[in-house]
Amino acid sequence: MDIATAAGVVIAIVLILASIVLGGGNLMAFLDPASVMVVVGGAIAATLISFPLQNFLSVFGVSMKVLMWKVEKPAALIEQLVALAETARKEGLLALEGRLGEIENDFVKLGVQMAVDGTRPEVMEDILRTEIDAVATRHRDGKALLDCMGRFAPAFGMIGTLMGLIIMLGDMSDPSKIGAGMAVALLTTLYGAVASNVVFLPFAEKLGYTNKQELLAMDIVVRGVMAIQAGENPRVIEQKLNTFIPPKLRAKQAEEAAP
Repeated sequence: MDIATAAGVVIAIVLILASIVLGGGNLMAFLDPASVMVVVGGAIAATLISFPLQNFLSVFGVSMKVLMWKVEKPAALIEQLVALAETARKEGLLALEGRLGEIENDFVKLGVQMAVDGTRPEVMEDILRTEIDAVATRHRDGKALLDCMGRFAPAFGMIGTLMGLIIMLGDMSDPSKIGAGMAVALLTTLYGAVASNVVFLPFAEKLGYTNKQELLAMDIVVRGVMAIQAGENPRVIEQKLNTFIPPKLRAKQAEEAAP
């Protein structure tokens, strides 16, 4: 699980609840099922209108990906690609076929398999780049879903508030109930703001970040596999791929590798 995402959501909720308690509020006064129905149900309904059903159903998988995302670190990828390059240089490109079972990353395995099969460089790069484009498209669609829900939740919160005000103003026979009615009416605006700014929009931003990290890792793989197929020196490949790592991390990595 991504600790940062889970911790961020928990901290935000705890801070909101603590602020209510410290401000002298009653937590039970902030619970209103009808407001939840308007905000959550409205956001879901509007998103269903905006996207095909198949795309909408993927929002649950996208949300889990935000919580459970795991991208291989560039340093580990580079180390693996350099090791494969050393094997190819010493024993030949076909020797990599015996190491396919050791490779867990499916994208690396795809590239190495094509290199072993003797696929032409331009064809191999085209296939790998197409795979990257497909991944980017899937992530972009997932982010768009969460962004859409993040935009609609506050809007339906305002709609719920207006509904509550209309109901309240429709019966002004008892002035003592106006304050309580106004509080309930405003709850939908609160729910919409919280849902948008604690869940939907932050999840969309995290998905955008994970997308960048995954595409970076895939780009490293493409360049590394292409260099291996071209028969480049493993040290040259390592230096080339290390340009993807920030200088400070490169220095730290060199210190750890030093005897």
